[in-house]
Amino acid sequence: MHYPFVPFPERGPLKWPEGKRLALIVTINLEYWDLLKDSPKPYYAGGPAILPDQLPGNIPDFPNFSWREYGQRMGVWRLFDAFVEAGVRASCTMNAKMGLERRAVIDGALERGFELIPHNYEQGELLCHLQHNPDEERRVIETTLEVYEKVTGRKPQGWLSSSLRGTTNTPAILAENGLKFWCDLMNDDQPFMIGTPKGQIVGLPYSIEMNDFTLLQRRGLTNDAALDSMKEQFDVLYAEGEKTGMMMNVGLHPHVIGVPHRANLLRRFLAYAKQFDGVWFATREEVANSYLGQHETHIPAGAK
Repeated sequence: MHYPFVPFPERGPLKWPEGKRLALIVTINLEYWDLLKDSPKPYYAGGPAILPDQLPGNIPDFPNFSWREYGQRMGVWRLFDAFVEAGVRASCTMNAKMGLERRAVIDGALERGFELIPHNYEQGELLCHLQHNPDEERRVIETTLEVYEKVTGRKPQGWLSSSLRGTTNTPAILAENGLKFWCDLMNDDQPFMIGTPKGQIVGLPYSIEMNDFTLLQRRGLTNDAALDSMKEQFDVLYAEGEKTGMMMNVGLHPHVIGVPHRANLLRRFLAYAKQFDGVWFATREEVANSYLGQHETHIPAGAK
């Protein structure tokens, strides 16, 4: 994989549909965790734990498993309601096992017209451990894509690795399978093209900064402080969008922001963003398609 380093001031302008200034993508991560793994090694579940002491994979960790499962049983429905009330489409990511084991959640997203993006087979199985085994990585990715298509009835268009931990082979495997975009990198506020031996793929940056894990758990911010951070991020990018199209990601997890004492934080942020005329509440596929039509005037082919 290769992508050019082109400093922000040296790029051409981006133009979003209808002259919008900021593409705002708000994500619900629909993730599945196994209760048991056939391994004595500590089970890393792809995100912070509510109780920090890791147990071996072959020992049931009921506090952490059931805390995360709360998001599937309760929290996600609060988030779905908030998006519907605001008239905004969520851009959901989906572990394959969510489609196999928690089909009602996936059907709920589809019924509401939300975007769904493949997001690994199971949340705790990280692709990064397959850096030196591309055949096994290809098997995991292609199995995930097969489940995705069977469950959703749609061809997959993009990919987000669990914990954003892909390999240098991931974008080529995705391009080989006809996908348009990859979301694992966090290095920009605009899309860019990534070259692979199997063709180009759009890099759509994600964000760990604007993420309920970081704001509410890792940093322990109050709801008001987290909302202030989200507003500040929005305000700066919206102002910069007067000259060139910008992009903002917000990453959410139903077991974190979907609990009763936090659920209104999403409503408050969506209400704030909806006050601005120049906001494009976009899906990742929409942003990728727009970028594919103008990437050569943004970062010309052959840029180093």
